[in-house]
Amino acid sequence: MKKTVLIIHILIVQSLLGQQMGEQQKTPLVDNQSFVSSLMKTKVDFHTYFPDAYKSDTTSYFPVIYWLHGSGGWPPYALNLIANRFHLAIKDEKIPPVIVVFLDDGKRESMWIDWKDGSVKMESVIINEVIPHIDRSFRTINNGQGRILEGGSMGGYGVARLGFKYPEMFAAISMLNPGPMQEVLNPKTAPLAGEVKAQKTLDRVYGGDIEFFREQSPWQIALKNVDKIRGNIKVRIILGGEDPSLINNKKFVEHLKKLEIEHTTIILEGVAHSPKAMFGALDDRYWDFFRENFTN
Repeated sequence: MKKTVLIIHILIVQSLLGQQMGEQQKTPLVDNQSFVSSLMKTKVDFHTYFPDAYKSDTTSYFPVIYWLHGSGGWPPYALNLIANRFHLAIKDEKIPPVIVVFLDDGKRESMWIDWKDGSVKMESVIINEVIPHIDRSFRTINNGQGRILEGGSMGGYGVARLGFKYPEMFAAISMLNPGPMQEVLNPKTAPLAGEVKAQKTLDRVYGGDIEFFREQSPWQIALKNVDKIRGNIKVRIILGGEDPSLINNKKFVEHLKKLEIEHTTIILEGVAHSPKAMFGALDDRYWDFFRENFTN
């Protein structure tokens, strides 16, 4: 009898845990989709928010915001948080109807680059596969004026790299507490990741090669592409005043000033490395950027 009761108790607990996990993973505003990458020979996931107008107006084409996550991938709360914010902003007419594509590196801690050893090719996948796939599959404005790239933390680093390397593909880019934004990565002084994780990333992603890290950095990409960047892409950098990466980001901002790359920098006093806190501090200012760059 006791054994039977114990088994029933375990089954009930497992059922409740499964239900809770399912509830946490639900993203009612987001469609979870994937395709098989020919470059990486594996499935690539992405998550798509469609505005109500996409379903009700079947003849219109829509701009797209591509969102790059930070280290660790998409926590369920973060995906829902951002999707819901866009949904409400569109409903309140703070921004025009847009499609939002939440990119996913499969928790590879990819840094959104093509790794030195060639085993991960997230940059090539995004530029050569994901964006063309989205344009083929959905009613998008399939040119640079119809795309904005945004991301936070590691995703902000990816945004800076891709936006400055391919400025013709995006109308604007927006970074929230991007990192690592130092020109050269010294694991001993990594402000957020810490020495152990920074060294692991340097070894795994960049082959332990400091010069390769430097070549891949937004610093060098901005320098090499400065003539293509100037006047051709809008740049927004949002920083938390209490974020450990603030010093490195301020140095990067000075680098952009020296290169005469026009940009807007917002520093949110009292805010640390938290997207939720940043969104709260920004309030409606967050939406101005999208409205201004998706005027039509």
